[in-house]
Amino acid sequence: MTKSDASASKRPALSLKGRALKYLAAREHSRLELTRKLAPHAESPEQVEQVLNELEGKGWLSAQRFAESLLHRKSARYGAARIQSELAQHQLPADVARDVMQALRDTEFDRAHALWVRRYGEPPATPEDRARQMRFLASRGFSGEVVRRVVRGDGLSLSEDD
Repeated sequence: MTKSDASASKRPALSLKGRALKYLAAREHSRLELTRKLAPHAESPEQVEQVLNELEGKGWLSAQRFAESLLHRKSARYGAARIQSELAQHQLPADVARDVMQALRDTEFDRAHALWVRRYGEPPATPEDRARQMRFLASRGFSGEVVRRVVRGDGLSLSEDD
């Protein structure tokens, strides 16, 4: 037995609650994510549910905070459709997802325009450039109308002093 094996065997295993808190200390997680991450370490699914219910009761696990955190991390790079898809994968309550998505749609054009400026900065010179720019924004989950407006140059300022 090596020294690292001996020290590892002396260290007590983390409890389910300890593991969950460790994950939540790093970043917000959805209930579904924590269930998936904790399941291999639990004796039964009921044990995982009990820990997650306790964490929700104490306010340490929150679907609203998770949704806002995801929005904060992803909104500068992705459109509403892409983020909505990711939120749906986490099976959040409908009212939480709806509220977050409304805020996201309100800023869709501004976020797409900022991303386009960082990536391209000038209107397309050829139809091929136009198609490339449109594909880039569409692949990031921005709506077709927003993509057309951004590539067309709506909202493009002529100088930084405007």
